[in-house]
Amino acid sequence: MSTKPPNSRVKLTKTTLAKIEPPATGQRFVRDTDLKGFGVRVTAKGHKSFILEKRINGRVKRITLGRDTELTVSQARTRAQQLLGQIAMGEDPVAKARRARARGVALPQAYADYLKSRPRLRPSTRRDYDRAIYTVFADWHQRPLHTLTGPMILHRHRELAAERSEQAANNYMRVLRAVFTFAMDRYEDGSGRPVIAQNPVLILTRTRAWYPADRRRTWIKPSQLPAWYRGVESLRDNAHHRAMGSTVADLLLLALFTGLRRSEAATLRWQDIDLEDATLTVATTKSHRRHTLPFATFVHTLFVRRLGAQQNHYVFPGFAGQGHLTEPKRQIAHVVETSGVYFSMHDLRRTFLTVADTLAISPYTIKRLANHSTQSDVTAGYIISDTERLRNAMQRIEEFLLSALQIANSEKVVPINFEVPAKSSK
Repeated sequence: MSTKPPNSRVKLTKTTLAKIEPPATGQRFVRDTDLKGFGVRVTAKGHKSFILEKRINGRVKRITLGRDTELTVSQARTRAQQLLGQIAMGEDPVAKARRARARGVALPQAYADYLKSRPRLRPSTRRDYDRAIYTVFADWHQRPLHTLTGPMILHRHRELAAERSEQAANNYMRVLRAVFTFAMDRYEDGSGRPVIAQNPVLILTRTRAWYPADRRRTWIKPSQLPAWYRGVESLRDNAHHRAMGSTVADLLLLALFTGLRRSEAATLRWQDIDLEDATLTVATTKSHRRHTLPFATFVHTLFVRRLGAQQNHYVFPGFAGQGHLTEPKRQIAHVVETSGVYFSMHDLRRTFLTVADTLAISPYTIKRLANHSTQSDVTAGYIISDTERLRNAMQRIEEFLLSALQIANSEKVVPINFEVPAKSSK
């Protein structure tokens, strides 16, 4: 008896279906001789699925009816005949099924797809987004995305403002708005029409319901800097903070003298520091642009001090040398209590930039020091500010801060041109 597999066309029955052998690789299609378009697809693993092929709106489309473990040949044939009847009446079952799937997408699936399209999200941003989706909007997870309406958004926005804060309510809704904007482009029916026609979060814009932004403008005034500096230095000898005191003290000083954001400073690696050229490079920034910044004598001395205490490849290692330093809330609280100067890490960046402005440094240079975008500024596009041109500005800012902090050069700073210590092998 021949073991040759059936021809590509055969009358599909329970018996002939069982005789269809899988291909060595890929897929094999066997069409039915009685019902045009009806057939079975067989994979190399032996999986068999009933299919219907039919030209719809000028294009041949293949519809999967179900696996042979789910349908009998007779049931699959009946289903194919029903679909052929719908197509004859002008319907598009492929588009209908795709529309049904898309309309069933709920917030968790949309968010998961959104994250796949945003692989460069910063870890801190990802944590904020996760908190919004999985905590704040957890009760909406079972609802299809298209059932979330404008009035629901308005009501939740007011609730969040009352329970948490107005700015938190705004931030959570911005996350939801981003997911909806993505979903409008991502999910379509079989005819290419979006399943979600409009973003319901935009009702906050149309009704002017967004809470006004209270942009922080705090900074450390020159008159406060001596007390602040004494508070920072007290970390080095404080018994409660001795394990991380010097590391945090140097991080705070670096942030003040360079204007780096907390995450940019805390994640600096030794490979990012060039002591000979006196430059540092931040590879991962908020703007996604590499940021190379020169530094002057005080910061150079700070890096040499850190190199002498090197524990891993981070300039500011975490506790017991594990990873990098994270937000030092307890140490900042100590400095605030000791000095009487309230501040946040970002206040140090604002202080740096305010000092630059006080010194009448060019606005274009300040933008370059802060790594702010100048794309919308036509004039700035014609000005080339290389790293060396920033060095004079950094030197002037350092001199101002040293004077304001009441740090004598002979006490805290050594000459910049000296032999750099060999890097630790740790």
